[in-house]
Amino acid sequence: MVFFFSKRAETKRKDIPKDDYDEIVKLFKRCDVNKDGKLSWEEVKAGFRKLQSRFPLYRTHRAFQMADENHDGFINVDDELDKLVTYALDCYPGTIKLRLI
Repeated sequence: MVFFFSKRAETKRKDIPKDDYDEIVKLFKRCDVNKDGKLSWEEVKAGFRKLQSRFPLYRTHRAFQMADENHDGFINVDDELDKLVTYALDCYPGTIKLRLI
């Protein structure tokens, strides 16, 4: 039997255009509606909906597996946002500008 989600995938920030990275950072920071510096499950899901994801619930689940290092149920904007943004950019290579129109 194969377990697809048993290991945390490593995210690396390589060959990511700075403009795309900055756009996604702004998008997820805008999703922090209560301005507490942490992204909840619903806030991250809203971010993937803004990216026009066909599977926002799945993307949110995977994002929390990759970015929520302390497993508190939130993605800290100061510490863990980089991993969330890297994951989002890995999901949509080369299509960020078209998705944000």
